[in-house]
Amino acid sequence: MQTIALSEAVAMIPDEASLMVGGFMAVGTPEPLVDELVRQAKRRLTLIANDTAMPGAGIGKLISAGLVARVIASHIGLNPETQKGMLSREIEVELVPQGTLIERIRAGGFGLGGVLTPTGVGTLAAEGKTTVDVDGRTFLVEKPIRADFALVHARAADYLGNLTYALTARNFNPVIAMAAEKVIVCAESIVPVGVIPPDQVVTPAPVVDYLIVQ
Repeated sequence: MQTIALSEAVAMIPDEASLMVGGFMAVGTPEPLVDELVRQAKRRLTLIANDTAMPGAGIGKLISAGLVARVIASHIGLNPETQKGMLSREIEVELVPQGTLIERIRAGGFGLGGVLTPTGVGTLAAEGKTTVDVDGRTFLVEKPIRADFALVHARAADYLGNLTYALTARNFNPVIAMAAEKVIVCAESIVPVGVIPPDQVVTPAPVVDYLIVQ
Protein backbone atom coordinates (compact mmCIF):
# COMPACT_ATOMS: atom_id res chain seq x y z
CA MET A 1 0.00 0.00 0.00
CA GLN A 2 1.20 3.49 -0.88
CA THR A 3 0.14 6.83 0.56
CA ILE A 4 -0.50 9.37 -2.16
CA ALA A 5 -1.76 12.91 -2.67
CA LEU A 6 -5.30 13.29 -3.96
CA SER A 7 -4.29 14.96 -7.22
CA GLU A 8 -1.68 12.29 -7.95
CA ALA A 9 -4.13 9.48 -7.32
CA VAL A 10 -6.70 10.89 -9.73
CA ALA A 11 -4.00 11.67 -12.29
CA MET A 12 -3.45 7.91 -12.57
CA ILE A 13 -7.05 7.40 -13.74
CA PRO A 14 -7.22 7.70 -17.54
CA ASP A 15 -10.13 8.82 -19.67
CA GLU A 16 -12.51 5.93 -20.43
CA ALA A 17 -11.63 4.14 -17.19
CA SER A 18 -14.20 2.00 -15.41
CA LEU A 19 -14.78 3.09 -11.83
CA MET A 20 -16.59 1.41 -8.98
CA VAL A 21 -17.63 4.08 -6.50
CA GLY A 22 -18.88 3.40 -3.00
CA GLY A 23 -21.92 5.01 -1.46
CA PHE A 24 -25.68 4.87 -1.20
CA MET A 25 -27.31 8.10 -2.43
CA ALA A 26 -23.92 9.79 -1.78
CA VAL A 27 -23.68 8.47 1.81
CA GLY A 28 -20.32 6.72 1.98
CA THR A 29 -19.09 8.19 -1.31
CA PRO A 30 -15.45 9.40 -1.40
CA GLU A 31 -16.34 13.02 -2.17
CA PRO A 32 -12.74 14.31 -2.45
CA LEU A 33 -12.03 11.79 -5.20
CA VAL A 34 -15.22 12.71 -7.04
CA ASP A 35 -14.42 16.42 -6.79
CA GLU A 36 -10.90 15.85 -8.11
CA LEU A 37 -12.22 13.78 -11.02
CA VAL A 38 -14.37 16.76 -11.94
CA ARG A 39 -11.45 19.19 -11.53
CA GLN A 40 -9.20 17.08 -13.75
CA ALA A 41 -12.09 16.50 -16.19
CA LYS A 42 -11.65 12.77 -16.66
CA ARG A 43 -13.95 11.93 -19.55
CA ARG A 44 -15.99 9.06 -20.99
CA LEU A 45 -15.99 7.22 -17.68
CA THR A 46 -17.89 4.06 -16.90
CA LEU A 47 -19.47 4.27 -13.44
CA ILE A 48 -20.44 1.16 -11.49
CA ALA A 49 -22.34 2.03 -8.33
CA ASN A 50 -25.59 1.54 -6.49
CA ASP A 51 -27.01 4.79 -7.92
CA THR A 52 -26.04 8.15 -9.37
CA ALA A 53 -27.08 10.14 -6.28
CA MET A 54 -28.49 13.60 -7.05
CA PRO A 55 -27.26 16.66 -8.96
CA GLY A 56 -24.49 18.26 -6.94
CA ALA A 57 -23.97 15.29 -4.63
CA GLY A 58 -21.63 12.33 -4.87
CA ILE A 59 -21.52 10.69 -8.28
CA GLY A 60 -24.11 13.20 -9.44
CA LYS A 61 -21.28 15.73 -9.82
CA LEU A 62 -19.71 13.55 -12.51
CA ILE A 63 -23.02 13.32 -14.35
CA SER A 64 -23.52 17.09 -14.16
CA ALA A 65 -20.02 17.69 -15.53
CA GLY A 66 -20.70 15.48 -18.56
CA LEU A 67 -17.87 13.09 -17.74
CA VAL A 68 -19.81 9.82 -17.83
CA ALA A 69 -20.39 7.66 -20.89
CA ARG A 70 -21.85 4.59 -19.20
CA VAL A 71 -23.57 3.77 -15.92
CA ILE A 72 -24.19 0.38 -14.33
CA ALA A 73 -26.44 0.94 -11.32
CA SER A 74 -29.51 -0.32 -9.50
CA HIS A 75 -31.48 2.91 -9.96
CA ILE A 76 -31.24 6.47 -11.24
CA GLY A 77 -34.60 7.66 -9.97
CA LEU A 78 -33.37 10.64 -7.95
CA ASN A 79 -31.06 12.07 -10.58
CA PRO A 80 -33.00 13.67 -13.44
CA GLU A 81 -29.74 14.49 -15.22
CA THR A 82 -28.91 10.80 -15.55
CA GLN A 83 -32.41 10.12 -16.81
CA LYS A 84 -32.07 12.92 -19.38
CA GLY A 85 -28.73 11.56 -20.53
CA MET A 86 -30.19 8.08 -20.91
CA LEU A 87 -33.18 9.29 -22.93
CA SER A 88 -30.95 11.37 -25.21
CA ARG A 89 -28.55 8.43 -25.50
CA GLU A 90 -25.65 10.53 -24.31
CA ILE A 91 -25.24 8.08 -21.42
CA GLU A 92 -25.60 4.33 -21.75
CA VAL A 93 -27.43 3.05 -18.67
CA GLU A 94 -27.57 -0.58 -17.56
CA LEU A 95 -30.05 -1.00 -14.72
CA VAL A 96 -29.40 -4.03 -12.53
CA PRO A 97 -31.53 -5.11 -9.54
CA GLN A 98 -29.70 -4.04 -6.39
CA GLY A 99 -29.14 -7.52 -5.00
CA THR A 100 -28.01 -8.81 -8.35
CA LEU A 101 -25.64 -5.88 -8.81
CA ILE A 102 -23.80 -6.36 -5.53
CA GLU A 103 -23.64 -10.13 -6.06
CA ARG A 104 -22.15 -9.64 -9.52
CA ILE A 105 -19.52 -7.35 -8.01
CA ARG A 106 -18.87 -9.83 -5.22
CA ALA A 107 -18.46 -12.57 -7.82
CA GLY A 108 -15.94 -10.40 -9.63
CA GLY A 109 -14.01 -9.85 -6.42
CA PHE A 110 -13.94 -13.49 -5.42
CA GLY A 111 -13.06 -14.93 -8.81
CA LEU A 112 -16.41 -16.60 -9.42
CA GLY A 113 -17.80 -17.22 -12.88
CA GLY A 114 -21.09 -15.52 -12.07
CA VAL A 115 -24.17 -15.88 -9.90
CA LEU A 116 -27.54 -17.55 -10.33
CA THR A 117 -30.64 -15.50 -9.54
CA PRO A 118 -34.37 -15.90 -10.16
CA THR A 119 -34.72 -12.11 -10.31
CA GLY A 120 -35.65 -11.03 -13.83
CA VAL A 121 -36.67 -14.44 -15.15
CA GLY A 122 -39.44 -13.99 -17.70
CA THR A 123 -38.83 -10.25 -18.07
CA LEU A 124 -36.86 -7.99 -20.40
CA ALA A 125 -33.92 -8.39 -18.01
CA ALA A 126 -33.57 -11.99 -19.18
CA GLU A 127 -33.10 -11.16 -22.87
CA GLY A 128 -29.84 -12.54 -24.20
CA LYS A 129 -28.89 -14.20 -20.93
CA THR A 130 -28.26 -17.85 -20.18
CA THR A 131 -30.75 -19.64 -17.95
CA VAL A 132 -30.32 -22.84 -15.97
CA ASP A 133 -32.80 -25.02 -14.11
CA VAL A 134 -32.00 -26.09 -10.56
CA ASP A 135 -34.44 -28.38 -8.75
CA GLY A 136 -37.27 -27.26 -10.99
CA ARG A 137 -36.59 -23.51 -10.70
CA THR A 138 -35.23 -21.32 -13.49
CA PHE A 139 -32.33 -18.97 -12.79
CA LEU A 140 -30.53 -16.33 -14.80
CA VAL A 141 -26.75 -16.59 -15.07
CA GLU A 142 -25.45 -13.11 -14.22
CA LYS A 143 -21.83 -12.46 -15.12
CA PRO A 144 -19.30 -11.01 -12.66
CA ILE A 145 -18.38 -7.32 -12.73
CA ARG A 146 -14.91 -5.87 -12.21
CA ALA A 147 -13.49 -2.39 -12.74
CA ASP A 148 -10.20 -0.67 -13.41
CA PHE A 149 -10.45 1.33 -10.17
CA ALA A 150 -12.46 1.18 -6.96
CA LEU A 151 -12.93 4.51 -5.17
CA VAL A 152 -13.58 3.72 -1.53
CA HIS A 153 -14.69 5.76 1.48
CA ALA A 154 -13.65 4.41 4.88
CA ARG A 155 -14.33 5.67 8.40
CA ALA A 156 -10.74 4.96 9.41
CA ALA A 157 -7.57 3.54 7.90
CA ASP A 158 -4.25 2.74 9.48
CA TYR A 159 -0.90 3.29 7.83
CA LEU A 160 -0.79 -0.27 6.54
CA GLY A 161 -4.11 0.21 4.76
CA ASN A 162 -6.47 -1.73 7.00
CA LEU A 163 -9.97 -0.21 6.76
CA THR A 164 -13.08 0.02 8.87
CA TYR A 165 -16.45 1.51 7.90
CA ALA A 166 -19.41 3.15 9.60
CA LEU A 167 -23.10 2.46 9.16
CA THR A 168 -24.41 2.42 5.56
CA ALA A 169 -20.98 3.28 4.15
CA ARG A 170 -20.38 -0.44 4.65
CA ASN A 171 -23.06 -1.42 2.11
CA PHE A 172 -20.96 -1.21 -1.07
CA ASN A 173 -17.46 -0.03 -0.16
CA PRO A 174 -16.03 -3.31 1.19
CA VAL A 175 -17.38 -5.28 -1.77
CA ILE A 176 -16.08 -2.96 -4.48
CA ALA A 177 -12.67 -2.94 -2.78
CA MET A 178 -12.37 -6.60 -3.77
CA ALA A 179 -13.41 -6.18 -7.40
CA ALA A 180 -11.04 -3.69 -9.02
CA GLU A 181 -7.53 -3.74 -10.40
CA LYS A 182 -6.55 -0.72 -8.27
CA VAL A 183 -8.15 0.41 -5.00
CA ILE A 184 -7.93 4.07 -3.96
CA VAL A 185 -9.16 4.97 -0.47
CA CYS A 186 -10.27 8.20 1.19
CA ALA A 187 -10.54 7.79 4.95
CA GLU A 188 -12.12 10.16 7.46
CA SER A 189 -9.14 9.54 9.72
CA ILE A 190 -5.78 7.81 9.42
CA VAL A 191 -4.61 6.19 12.63
CA PRO A 192 -1.50 4.37 13.83
CA VAL A 193 -1.30 0.63 13.25
CA GLY A 194 -3.02 -1.17 16.12
CA VAL A 195 -5.65 1.48 16.81
CA ILE A 196 -8.21 -0.38 14.72
CA PRO A 197 -8.93 -3.63 16.61
CA PRO A 198 -8.32 -6.69 14.43
CA ASP A 199 -11.95 -7.78 14.67
CA GLN A 200 -13.05 -4.38 13.32
CA VAL A 201 -10.91 -4.55 10.19
CA VAL A 202 -13.35 -5.08 7.33
CA THR A 203 -11.02 -4.54 4.37
CA PRO A 204 -7.51 -5.89 5.04
CA ALA A 205 -4.42 -3.96 4.01
CA PRO A 206 -3.32 -6.23 1.13
CA VAL A 207 -6.45 -5.23 -0.81
CA VAL A 208 -5.64 -1.50 -0.74
CA ASP A 209 -3.28 0.01 -3.31
CA TYR A 210 -3.41 3.73 -2.48
CA LEU A 211 -4.44 5.72 0.61
CA ILE A 212 -5.11 9.42 0.13
CA VAL A 213 -3.22 11.79 2.45
CA GLN A 214 -4.00 15.49 2.36
